[in-house]
Amino acid sequence: MLINHIRADLVKKIVLVSGPRQAGKTTLAKMIGPSFDYFNYDSAEHRLALMEKSWDRAKSLVIFDELHKMKEWKSWLKGVYDTEKMPPSLLVTGSAKLDSYRKVGDSLAGRFFQYRLHPLDLKEIQLILQPANMGAVLDQLLVVGGFPEPFLESSESFYKRWKRSHLDIILRQDLVDLEKITQIQAIETLIELLRGRVGSPISYSSLAGDLQCSDKTVKKWLTILENMYVIFKVTPFHKNIARSLLKAPKYYFYDTGQVLGDKGLKLENLTACALLKEIHRQADCFGEMFILHYLRSKEKHEIDFLVTGDNSCPLLLEVKWGDDNPGKNLRRFGAYFPKSRKVQIVKELEREKTYPDGIEVRRAHSWLIDFSL
Repeated sequence: MLINHIRADLVKKIVLVSGPRQAGKTTLAKMIGPSFDYFNYDSAEHRLALMEKSWDRAKSLVIFDELHKMKEWKSWLKGVYDTEKMPPSLLVTGSAKLDSYRKVGDSLAGRFFQYRLHPLDLKEIQLILQPANMGAVLDQLLVVGGFPEPFLESSESFYKRWKRSHLDIILRQDLVDLEKITQIQAIETLIELLRGRVGSPISYSSLAGDLQCSDKTVKKWLTILENMYVIFKVTPFHKNIARSLLKAPKYYFYDTGQVLGDKGLKLENLTACALLKEIHRQADCFGEMFILHYLRSKEKHEIDFLVTGDNSCPLLLEVKWGDDNPGKNLRRFGAYFPKSRKVQIVKELEREKTYPDGIEVRRAHSWLIDFSL
């Protein structure tokens, strides 16, 4: 879904592709074209080649993987781009938010376009694999998540082993390399606490009490986990953005299989991932800006998700496992967003339906394949 956009941009700009570890960034990069030179900063041999700048300039593309681990990597890359221009085209991939590591004053501003690669979702699976039973695919995603290797393996036992090693690499290799963090066990405990609190507003002070540290430390660790693409934050909507940021956020996992709790919470996490992926695609490919929120009133009436954009109708979305009766909060909040699309997606649904006030009740897998913002 991104490859044609990346190919077009590589003619003019450096392209940065970030996303969770093992989401398929290197595979995507090597699919751009047959003529490329590849370097991974985790390899000592490749680091030496980068120091010498001895890549094959007869190739049409040079791929720098995990380059953000290099000291002052932005200045180095800027120097290469400004001195040598193109070709070859330059593609940089990384398992952390590349714009979060501003370790140098010099900037790549005006020289790059950014893309964010997410794990597989129903849209992408339908487009590429075209399986006959998308309801069964949704069931599979709820168990093993959307990371390509465990999804394609389609084995719960394989996924459990993969999940352990995946987090281990992030915490004991990437985290130490990039953040110089030593409290690995405390961050492991934080992740375990978050796994059981998906879909609920998070109290920093409560987490701090559980971890026996300060609120400031918890916020720092959460930001690091966001930067490493382990979790992402959804804030409550408020017309005053500053007030929204002060209220309790919710956190979801890029890997839906991490979620502890009932199937409904896993479905909510999977839906949050699908919404964020589409929001990032719209921003990275077309420059369209959308924001993902949830809605919660002082009376604790709540809507799972609200997506707002400058040039589109707001989307109010409720996620249910088996309740086909429209939630009262869709109508309640719909009154504040008269032009909004009001949708309730349901995993176990016999019949799709719509109502005179515009509320739609849709099968979860069908809606997640076809939705647009």
